[in-house]
Amino acid sequence: MPANNSGVVKEIGVIAATEGSEIRFSVDEFKGHRYGSIRKHLKRESYSGPTRSGITMSPEIVSGVLEALRKLPKEPPAEERELGRYAKRPGLAVVARITIYQDSVGIDLREWQQDVSYTGWTKKGIRLAYADLEKITLYLSEMKEALSGRENL
Repeated sequence: MPANNSGVVKEIGVIAATEGSEIRFSVDEFKGHRYGSIRKHLKRESYSGPTRSGITMSPEIVSGVLEALRKLPKEPPAEERELGRYAKRPGLAVVARITIYQDSVGIDLREWQQDVSYTGWTKKGIRLAYADLEKITLYLSEMKEALSGRENL
């Protein structure tokens, strides 16, 4: 573990996103708390590493998102819809949705803030291609197992 008490505990899997980028699924730790992380990483000459695009989830949120995704059909739905909301803390939730952008169906995991200062979407989140649903559910299942403590990391 790094000296600052944070970092990646276990790499779960990688999905190619675009040329020069990938989506990484991992179990991370910060100040003794483990959480699931899905983050976009760049692989370029000028910079290789994580970007701000991503989401962190508690074990309970990982379980809820996984359950919602397992109910989805193999073929992408024709319309946008919310799959579930999972409380992260008071006033902040992770929302799983089916979204359509430029005729491409995706799974959007994004934070929704609702408090006296602001109500709406935050910048924290990630969009995953619906075509990768099988890999996404596999990696979330492995993430859930790793976060449950039943697996040695």
